[in-house]
Order: sequence, then C-alpha cells, then structure tokens
Amino acid sequence: MTKYKFTKRDFDVFKIEGLENRMEELIEITRPKLENLGEDLTPFLTELTGEAHFPHVAKHARRTINPPDDTWVAFSTNKRGYKMLPNFQIGLFKDHAFVQYGIIYEAPGKQYASKIWMKQIDDIESLGKDFFITLDHMKPDKLLLSDIDEAEIKKGLERLAHVKKGEFLIGKIYYPDSDALKTDKSFLEDIKETFKILSKFYINND
Repeated sequence: MTKYKFTKRDFDVFKIEGLENRMEELIEITRPKLENLGEDLTPFLTELTGEAHFPHVAKHARRTINPPDDTWVAFSTNKRGYKMLPNFQIGLFKDHAFVQYGIIYEAPGKQYASKIWMKQIDDIESLGKDFFITLDHMKPDKLLLSDIDEAEIKKGLERLAHVKKGEFLIGKIYYPDSDALKTDKSFLEDIKETFKILSKFYINND
C-alpha cells in the first residue's frame, strides 16, 4: 500500500453505500495515509510558519446514519482542535483531492481574516490554474481561480466577514489522474510546495 498518495481505491471509498461499509474501507485504506501525512508534514508546517502545529485526522465519530462524503487531515496550532482557527487541510472527495488553507464558520476570527485577505486579492488571483477558493468546506464545489474574477473573490471575503456560516479557503485541486498522485514522492513534494504557496496567506496565531 502506498504511504501518502491517494489512489482509485481511496476515491472509490465514497461510492460505497452505507455508513458501516464505507467507514470500514475508509479506516483500512485512506485513514492510514492521512495519519502518515499528518505525522510527517507537521514538522514542515511548524518550521514554515514559525508556530507549532498539530495534526487532526477526521474520525467522523458523530455519524450514525449518513456516510461521509469526504475525509481529511487538518493542521492547526491548537492540540485540541482546528475548527476554531485558520488551518491547513489535506483531503479528498470522490472525484478530487485538495490541499487548502483557510477559515471555517466555527472560528471567531473571520472578520480579521477577511480584512487581511482582502488586501491580498492580487496574490489570490495570481495563483496557478489548479488553485481554487471554496466557501463551504463540506461541499465538493470549488471555484477555480481561472474561472472567476476579483469581484467574486471580494464577494466571498465579504461573506466570510458578515455571514454566520461564511467560510473562505484557498487551495489546490488534484484530480485522480494528476501527475502529483503518481508516486508518494511526487505527492509529498507537491504538497510541500503548495503549503509554501499558501503560507503567504497565513495568519499568525499569537
């Protein structure tokens, strides 16, 4: 089994019917990769940001009926959780994987984050063709930066600041046939490079 890269079997986990059957396959096939990524990339993020980071692998423990549509490992500066802070994530849905950084609706610092990133719209726009923003981390929908303009980015940041459920995450998308997913080495190197790019939007948690 590969140590890091997602394969067809990982993506196909989300096509399995039923909570128990899907979770059994997810725990066996995909979760060990997320745990490996969390363990091996935490020191890299700590050095990159200058703040100690901790990995949080999704457990989906609260689910009783509906199986998860995605899974992930998140990195934050809090040992106990990540939802209250801007965070890095690596994860996948049934048709794509992602590496992203941003803030979700539970976090109290959304207005501050919006203000900071509003000044960086030019930097967001200049990211590569495989980069996106997403306004809801629970949905697979991605707004590819090649398909949107400055006004739409600004609208998303305003929503982050003023709407209770507002979220804003910036990331890179990986389709199952992506070159980065061909080997463990290529995936790990691409993640590190993506983290470096996303670190320009990092919000210090002092």
